[in-house]
Amino acid sequence: MKLFEIYNRISLFTIAIIILITGIVYYYTVSVILTHQIDKELITEENEIFNYVRLNHNLPQVFRSSDQQIYFTPIHNEPINRQFINTTFWNAKEKENESGRGLISSVVVNNNRYKIRIIESKVETEVLIRIIFLITITLLALIIIILFIINRLLIKKLWKPFYIILQQLKQFNLTDKNNITSTNSEIEEFKELNNTVTFMSSRVKDDYQNLKNFIDNASHELLTPIAVINSKLDILIQTEDFSQRQSELLSDVYETVARLSKLNRSMLLLSKIENNLITDNLPINIKDCIELSLIQFNELFLNQLITVTTDLEEVTLTMSKSLFDVLMNNLLSNAVRHNTYGGQIIISLNKSELVIKNTGPCGPLDSNQIFQRFKKSAESEGNGLGLTISQQICTN
Repeated sequence: MKLFEIYNRISLFTIAIIILITGIVYYYTVSVILTHQIDKELITEENEIFNYVRLNHNLPQVFRSSDQQIYFTPIHNEPINRQFINTTFWNAKEKENESGRGLISSVVVNNNRYKIRIIESKVETEVLIRIIFLITITLLALIIIILFIINRLLIKKLWKPFYIILQQLKQFNLTDKNNITSTNSEIEEFKELNNTVTFMSSRVKDDYQNLKNFIDNASHELLTPIAVINSKLDILIQTEDFSQRQSELLSDVYETVARLSKLNRSMLLLSKIENNLITDNLPINIKDCIELSLIQFNELFLNQLITVTTDLEEVTLTMSKSLFDVLMNNLLSNAVRHNTYGGQIIISLNKSELVIKNTGPCGPLDSNQIFQRFKKSAESEGNGLGLTISQQICTN
């Protein structure tokens, strides 16, 4: 999950919780305020009754309105302390009970005590509370939606430099001549990130270039000493008679020089491929090239009693013929070297892929290691660059 999505969810969840709590507090606060207002109206009505009794020495006429009802009931006990109650209000028009607020008190008229019960309807108050609450919730919901949209648009825009840097890092390649470019941003952290990444990529490419130049120069410089060693060995063999032990030592030297020469050629070839110095690209028939390579390896197949099965379609690619020959030579060599006596090689070719399978004494090779330079098994006679070169050929 992306960072700004997590931020959006957390912020919106927090806002929703705050709004919920605020809404509940707001609802009860408004309810208490309006109830207090009704209580004041009930007290006012009670005072009017007291004033009327004081002036007229009689109870006022009992009446019932659409939102207020007053009852007088004779009592013979002690005076009743004023108290407010939540009760019901009978709506004669609607013929149903409604929520109401009541005041209970008492009054003395001509030495007779009466219980006063004043009830006022709370319907309008509750409707008003609901309307205020709904308006508030609606406004808050609109605020949440607006904040959500602003967050998505604004945060996405703010994080745009980061994603540009990330995309450049994904496409970064040591062998590519293009460097990571600077990204304009008003955010200090992104500026620092961009400067750090730019400096790091430049330094890595410089180090890689220096290392590659060293390998290239070393490989070129090794050509002459290797040629001189081979020449001297040839002269030495032709001018002297050697014992069995000396012949074995010379054979070991020849083999070591041959491996060194092969390693040097592989390193030079790998350097040329990485630097795109091989440009003899032409349309070639892949099927014909594979069949020609199989003919060249036919003697090895016969020596190992390896059965070769092919399923080849006509495919034409524009690439270097010499590089494809190197590719097939590496893949077929490995298919023979890592096969069993009397084993099998299966080759299939179509417009989307070339697949070479072989039977072997062990399980599949580790795909995380086989393309690493100089990575090879203990029993391998190669230099560990064959599959690396093959990967570079396929990549380029």
